[in-house]
Amino acid sequence: MLLARHRPLLAGGAAAVAVLAALPVLAPGDGPTVPVLTAAQDLRWGVTLSGDDLVLARMPADAVPDGALTSVDEVRGRLLTSPVRRGEPITDVRVVGPSLLTSSAGTAGLVVVGVRIADAGLTALLQAGSVVDVLAARTDDAFDLPVAPGSAEVVASSVRVLAVPGGKRSTGEGTFDGALVLVAATEAQASRLAAAQATSRLSVVLRPR
Repeated sequence: MLLARHRPLLAGGAAAVAVLAALPVLAPGDGPTVPVLTAAQDLRWGVTLSGDDLVLARMPADAVPDGALTSVDEVRGRLLTSPVRRGEPITDVRVVGPSLLTSSAGTAGLVVVGVRIADAGLTALLQAGSVVDVLAARTDDAFDLPVAPGSAEVVASSVRVLAVPGGKRSTGEGTFDGALVLVAATEAQASRLAAAQATSRLSVVLRPR
């Protein structure tokens, strides 16, 4: 009778022991980790990477994405082709340059500039070596539409395309920030392009070579 009275308690204790015994089996083991280069903070596309932007972190080997980079020297001075979040691994498809300028004729004294073209379809017409004018049309912040339809100004004339590394990318808010194009520009043109991208939609006009 004593055994019957305490049977529920004994059953509960046995179940608890079984769960505790199973935990080492269910818990993941300490698998091998590898060093991976990650973003030290949120980074926007087009930034020229420096050592302060990056940190080497260890990740489980089976969680490392293909093309993950492992050395700061591999990316220092290169341009980021898309935005990344803090802690996100940096892969080979996320960076370009700096050999873009050194391998292109007629680019002495120029800098690499990343610009987002609002109409991503236009970039299908572009390739390395194309010469374009970059136009900017100011937009209404609320609707991302041109303030004065049909009006646009040339902010960089006759710049040479170095690469078209990526397609249309989402901003994460249901809108798109266009397609990235890398061009060789003067310092003055680079400054105008940076200012225009903050307030305008950019497009390009293809010039004959």
